[in-house]
Formats: sequence, structure tokens, C-alpha cells
Amino acid sequence: MSANPITIDKIILHKLVMSLKDPFETSFGTFQDKEFFIVEMIDKDGFTGFGESVAFSSPWYTEETVKTNEHMMVDFLIPLLLKEPIEHPDEVSKRFQIIRRNPMAKSALEGAVWDLYAKRKGWSLAKVLGGTRSQIDVGISIGIQPSVRSLLQVVERYVLEGYKRMKIKIKPGWDVEVLKEVRREFPTIQLMADANSAYTLEDIHHLKKLDDLNLMMIEQPLGHDDIVDHAKLQAAIETPICLDESINSFDDARRAIELGSCKIINVKIGRVGGLTESKKIHDYCKLQGVDVWCGGMLEAGVGRAHNIALTSLDQFTLPGDTAASERYWDQDIIEPAVTVENGIIHVPEKPGIGYEVNRKVLESFRVDKITVSNE
Repeated sequence: MSANPITIDKIILHKLVMSLKDPFETSFGTFQDKEFFIVEMIDKDGFTGFGESVAFSSPWYTEETVKTNEHMMVDFLIPLLLKEPIEHPDEVSKRFQIIRRNPMAKSALEGAVWDLYAKRKGWSLAKVLGGTRSQIDVGISIGIQPSVRSLLQVVERYVLEGYKRMKIKIKPGWDVEVLKEVRREFPTIQLMADANSAYTLEDIHHLKKLDDLNLMMIEQPLGHDDIVDHAKLQAAIETPICLDESINSFDDARRAIELGSCKIINVKIGRVGGLTESKKIHDYCKLQGVDVWCGGMLEAGVGRAHNIALTSLDQFTLPGDTAASERYWDQDIIEPAVTVENGIIHVPEKPGIGYEVNRKVLESFRVDKITVSNE
């Protein structure tokens, strides 16, 4: 049966609203409630795959929102997906090419196809992607805190919990001096800064001060859609630049590497349009000797599981942002919850994403439901 093409019978979009345990502040906004879709895809043989949308309610991170994701999936992408059977998940991104951009909407659906495909084969999602690791190192992303003292307390907590890397959100006025205090208190930890496009080239001299702090990287310091100015900045500072928002496709990654805009790339499945494109970026970076790591988008369990599977590929050489479920949620929608032991997550070996969706919990967070049948 697993050799047969996938014929989708029904797609259910579960719209959920989940409250984060703590507000998460970045340079472009503060999040408390996360609104998103869980995509449930059922084929004619009764197999079920799950994907998760990662767009936020407001267009702070990219132009996509939860509402635009719903519009694109229901009115454009799902009809394309239901047109004919699918031999392999790689076909999905090709089928979606006639729709410009909207990578997060595309990724949510493609992710469900990948999970469905893996379950039909009886393999883990990590295995069908070509993953080689049985465990992955993970770091933590720490939002902007009310004070330096509170930040140091948060960092200490996660150091004691064994997380392999600390990512500190920064913005003008909350950057160099704050990081100096963190480095002074924790001289040996792997430390990076994430600016979320809060600076310009006029800040070069200020950003050069980061070179004294032995940072792993500074993530996306300049414009969200820029690779040219980042090349100028990278030539002027020693701290490796990691690009995030600027990388929305394989071609973006290729151009950035050719220009010398960065030394590291953060791969977010939703931002680049799905697992197929993520794997292309991974493979190219491996050829070029560029480190990659998997970023987070405050995902619930389904999206978190997809991140784990992707990170099992061998060029994901740096700890990612896939923290434990309890870091963000009082109760996640999957069983078992994602757990971290001494900074390590064990990659599931069960078919598909390797976790079960808890229907009762999912329904408790659900605020809307859209069903599209292949008739």
C-alpha cells in the first residue's frame, strides 16, 4: 500500500488559540497568545498526516498572517493539492509554484503530506528526510526581559537545565551592555544575539563592539529582506552573521552565501516554504561548508516535531531553538510532550512525526474548524 500514490480524501484545518506560559518579547513585538492552524490530512487508505502553520496574527515577522494563511490554503493551495494523487512530497512544492510566495501557508500543507507519506511507508519523518542523528542538541531563545537581573536569572535557569546554547533577543538600547553582563556572569556558555532586523549600516561601529564578547553569531541584524548590506557588515565585523528573515528560499540562501552576507543560516521550515526547500538549503550549505541550524516560531507540538525531524540531518551542526514543550505551554497538543534532557532531544523512531495528537486537548484549544473534502 505504501508504494501507491497518496490520494487525499479530506483536509481539516483546526484553528487553535494557545496561551504562552510567559510573554515573549522581541524587537518587533510581544506575544502572549498564539493563534495558528493544525492541518489534518486524511488519505483514501485511512492514513492521517499533520502539519502546523507558523504565521503570527500580525505581519511583524513576515507579511503572512493567520488570516492570509487561511485564505491561501482554502482558496488556492488545497484545490491544487487535491487535483491529482501525490507520488512523493517533493511534488507539493512544485505544484504550489504557480502561487507566488506565501511560504508559511504552503509549508503547513506540505508538512502534513510529509507526515502522511512517512506513515504510509512505516518510517519516521526523520528517516524519510534522510536524517542520520538519533538525538539532537538544542538551545533556548530568550525574549527581552524587564531587567538585566531578570535576564541573568532566566539564563541561569536554562544553563542548569542543560540547554546547549543561549539566544538573547536584542534591540537598540538593549544590546551590547546587556550581553556584556551575560558574558561576565557566564563566561563559557555558547551565546548568540538575535536582532530581528533592528539595526542599519549606520550602527556598524556599535555592532563591532560585539566582537569582544565571543558570540557564536549575531542573527539578522539588518533589514529583513536584505543580503547586500549584510555582506558589507560581515566584512566589517568578526562575529559571524546568521541570516534568518532574509532567507525565504534556496535561491536566497545561494545568493547570500555567494555574496558573503553570512557565515551561518537559520532554517525555519515555514519561512522557506516547507521541508523540501529546507532540505535543498541544507544540502547546498553542506557542499559550501556553511553551518545551519533550525530556528523556532513558537510552535506547538506538531511543528516542534517537524523541526526535530529536520534537525536530524547532518549539516545541522549548531543547536537549534526546538526547546521542550513545557518551555512554552502548560499543556501541549501532542503525546508525549517534547522533552529535553541535558540539552538533548531524542529523535522519535515511530512512523511519521513520532508523536500522537491528543484530540481532547486539541479540541479544547480549537476556536474554528474548516473541512475540505475531495469530491
